[in-house]
Amino acid sequence: MTQTASPDVLEALKIAFSYMPKAGDVSRVEYGVRYQIVQDQIAQVRAALAQNGLDPDEVYASLHAEKCAYHTY
Repeated sequence: MTQTASPDVLEALKIAFSYMPKAGDVSRVEYGVRYQIVQDQIAQVRAALAQNGLDPDEVYASLHAEKCAYHTY
C-alpha cells in the first residue's frame, strides 16, 4: 500500500522539483563523480510525484505558467 503525501508536502515537492535540473541536462562533464547521484535523485523525485498522481513533466508548467506562456519546456 502506498502512502500519499499531505497537500503541503506535495506542494513543497513540486516547487523543489521545478527548480531541479532536467535529467537530460545533467552531464558527466558538469557534475563529475556526482553525475549518477544527481540522476538517481531526479528519478526518485519523479517517482514520488507519480506515486502521488502527478505527471512530473507537467509540474513546472503548473507552477510557472507565466514563464511557460513564452517558452516550451
